[in-house]
Amino acid sequence: MGAAAAVMLIARTSLADHYVVPSGSMEPTVQVGDRILVDKRAFGLRLPVVDTYILPLAEPKPGDVVVLASPENDSTLLKRVVAGPGDMVAVKGGRVTLNGQEAPVTHERGGAWEALGDTRHPLRLGGPDFGPVRVPDGHYLVMGDNRGNSHDGRIFGFVARDAIRGRAVRVFLRNGDFTWKTL
Repeated sequence: MGAAAAVMLIARTSLADHYVVPSGSMEPTVQVGDRILVDKRAFGLRLPVVDTYILPLAEPKPGDVVVLASPENDSTLLKRVVAGPGDMVAVKGGRVTLNGQEAPVTHERGGAWEALGDTRHPLRLGGPDFGPVRVPDGHYLVMGDNRGNSHDGRIFGFVARDAIRGRAVRVFLRNGDFTWKTL
């Protein structure tokens, strides 16, 4: 029984996990109560319990949806990476300017859609302005897709790479129904 518990702990800390969305900060991409599959190996292998990367494999990039430890209170958050180390970033009216280029936003299908990195996703504009500022080495700026109603990096600042626990890859349960929505 103890061996099985140890295997489960290592798997949830280092390989994959799930997360229940507690707030509307990432709407319309995800909804409150959605269950999200998290790839804990996406950015490297971590030591169980101490939650430290022992083998970094990839860096988070703009557009990735990540699960992270809040820099304010260590609660678990779900946010989108909008800028990485060395990037010059500004946010005005919820629109991101990264290294002098405004991320394209189109209005279609009853809402706004942003192209950030290789990712195209729905969003709601608004919220406090931020920057321009250069992201420090080893840090990231994360924001919610519900920009006007998101407690995010514009408020709590940059997030250290070690605080990012994994990449959210899919919604697998919504309103009690199985789904398989890619993030």
